[in-house]
Amino acid sequence: MIKMKIYIYRYGSICEPDIIDSFRRLGFDVDEETVEMENKKLLPSECINITSEKITHGNYQFVFTINFFPWLSYLCNIANVKYISLIVDSPVIELYSDAITNKCNYIFTFDNAQYMEFYNRNPDHIFHIPLAANTVRTSEIINNADNNIKQKYSCDISFIGSTYQEKCPYNQCSLPDYERGLADGIIEAQLKVYGYNFIEEIITDEFVDCFIKCNPDMYKFPDKYDKNYKAVIAQQYLSVKTAEQERIRALTMLSENFNVDLYTGSDTTAMPHIHNKGFAKTHTEMPIIFNQSKINLNITAKSIRTGLPLRIFDVLGCGGFLITNYQAELSQYFDLGTDLVAYDSFEDLKEKCNYYLSHEDERKQIALNGYNKVQQLHTFDKRLVEILEAVFG
Repeated sequence: MIKMKIYIYRYGSICEPDIIDSFRRLGFDVDEETVEMENKKLLPSECINITSEKITHGNYQFVFTINFFPWLSYLCNIANVKYISLIVDSPVIELYSDAITNKCNYIFTFDNAQYMEFYNRNPDHIFHIPLAANTVRTSEIINNADNNIKQKYSCDISFIGSTYQEKCPYNQCSLPDYERGLADGIIEAQLKVYGYNFIEEIITDEFVDCFIKCNPDMYKFPDKYDKNYKAVIAQQYLSVKTAEQERIRALTMLSENFNVDLYTGSDTTAMPHIHNKGFAKTHTEMPIIFNQSKINLNITAKSIRTGLPLRIFDVLGCGGFLITNYQAELSQYFDLGTDLVAYDSFEDLKEKCNYYLSHEDERKQIALNGYNKVQQLHTFDKRLVEILEAVFG
């Protein structure tokens, strides 16, 4: 039997190894292009020169990437090769490119708000689909870990990720006092609302014009892009600042009441009770942390407006107990209180951490339910089959 050949263009996303593993388990012959992993400064024209011969004459069933590359879409359109793009981040600025309209595209986004924003630009070529986990890899890591390793990573509450202070562009932007007060007020209001991101709806065109004028070095859309600066300001500036504040306030509050391990490169000097463990290795340490933490905390970036981030699937796929902020799409894929637990305020988060730390049997049953749900419905093997069925029918 001849294996179908596919071309995966890589740039270093943490999802790529799991996706490649799944494609190979499904029987595909995977040709990996890693040139951008080796040289992040390559221009699109250079990438085209490197890849065009292979894509045009390689007899690939399709080209696949994590997130969207406009230059690659144009190249696939010319070569008449299907281009499958799985969106795992939000925002993805490249989706504003006119390349999104190419008929070679099959774009799968995990966030329904993102899907609704772009669907009309290429109907029947943009899809909404949740993310997934590679339970084959993580189960092997967890099962092979000895008791000393497991003990090293055991804790009451853990959180893995940035607190965003070091990479929040809102902290460096300039605004007049009135507009700064308006923006800060919007951020404070959004912090009190779970399951609905209203920032882009509430900022005015006048605010956007002022923001652009006061910040001449902010991101500028290239030619042949839909220049939606309101979306950029809402998602890359105000939403990131909201996420920064939610993470700092939640972690500070929890660390003052519980033992909290934080795996991060962020500065935590303002949180004296936190246990800063430094960075965790994605593919070797994180699965054990998820499995050995009594409570895994997820605080979704506010730029993910409705969807479920990869972290939710990763934690559950490792058999971890998860408390996450409420997201609009949570109940579409998981039973709240049965597969995982959701909070909708800082006080609610504190109460639920206190409850589940003292109810071990209930906590373990919920973790098992979440793991079984991921195994049944949300592995990358299953997700890729769904994607291929949507593309090829």
